[in-house]
Amino acid sequence: MKIFISTGEVSGDLQGALLVAALKRHAVAAGFELEITALGGPQMAEAGATILGDTVGIGSMGIIESIPYIWPTIKVQQKAKQYLKKFRPDAVVLIDYLTPNLGIGSYIRRYLPDLPVVWYIAPQEWVCSISPRNTELIINIADRILAIFPEEASYYRAKGSQVSWVGHPLVDRMQSAPSREVARKTLGIEPEQVSIALIPASRHQELKYLMPVIFEAAQILQAKLPEVHFWIPLSQSVFRSKIETAIADYGLRATLLENQSLEILAAADFAIAKSGTVNLELALLDVPQVVAYRVSHITAIIARHVLKLSIPFISPPNLVQMKPIVPELLQDEATAENIVFHALELLQNADRRQEIKAGYRQMRETLGDVGVCDRAAAEIIKNIKLNTAN
Repeated sequence: MKIFISTGEVSGDLQGALLVAALKRHAVAAGFELEITALGGPQMAEAGATILGDTVGIGSMGIIESIPYIWPTIKVQQKAKQYLKKFRPDAVVLIDYLTPNLGIGSYIRRYLPDLPVVWYIAPQEWVCSISPRNTELIINIADRILAIFPEEASYYRAKGSQVSWVGHPLVDRMQSAPSREVARKTLGIEPEQVSIALIPASRHQELKYLMPVIFEAAQILQAKLPEVHFWIPLSQSVFRSKIETAIADYGLRATLLENQSLEILAAADFAIAKSGTVNLELALLDVPQVVAYRVSHITAIIARHVLKLSIPFISPPNLVQMKPIVPELLQDEATAENIVFHALELLQNADRRQEIKAGYRQMRETLGDVGVCDRAAAEIIKNIKLNTAN
């Protein structure tokens, strides 16, 4: 059995790796050989996929921000299309990654119309549809959507898609997360040490627009809390130099570590984080957080005044419940002073911390039971077998 998977960015590589591992488990249990080729990154390669093109660094959020990635995206799409035409797989799995996967999916529907396509973690058009055309394309491309959020499943099902809600894969990932005590012991953090996780960037643009304000807030917190130490998980090796330089420039007592993300998050008393998958990881680890995000000024103007975008929430914990579980500071509100205000409140106000943790508990109930990735893998293999039988 041959499966082609297409995803991008750091979070897509993580979700893809979890799925690849589950598919491999199913293949072993059922006694058949499985070959997985993918657009993805190092985590998927480690899980057993052959990487056709590395897409971890090809990603952006915003209009102006996406311009440098147009040509790299076109090149990797062309590579994928050539592969699909020459080495037709038994199925294609698309994971999130809206624009590139729309291009690959549209190619499949035009030139390989009988090739089964499963979209796992459909793009968040259910939150804020930039264009109804995108939703229409997703539904036309995917034979089945494997949804990770209940609202995602309801949205696409109402639009006429065949949908299975499998739950969120981070529920599975958190089974291997260390406890706070074990994480602190691993990192050498004393019990009384105030530990704050800083998650400034998984995309190149975030180093420019978001990291400075997060590090400025950390600098202020450091002056107010002499016992604090900051821990920063490195999302991409190529970011190391810029982050190390910024740590020195802001004079932070900070440790930057690669491949120890879960330990850093689990050990933290609090986190200042960009918007993304990490917000859910923190929520599942019961760590209070403030979420900040910024894009370029031009992108913000176009989004507000030309596209008239209205986004209810940007962080996954708030999106799951459609209410403000964690503080979100977007664009002009994402200032160092505002971050510090929420940070001190969550560090020093026990009632406020308990309020956030109560929201986390409610959120967990909507993410499904353990076994998400295995359910997704079973659905994918079932769709392949049904197609083969027909």
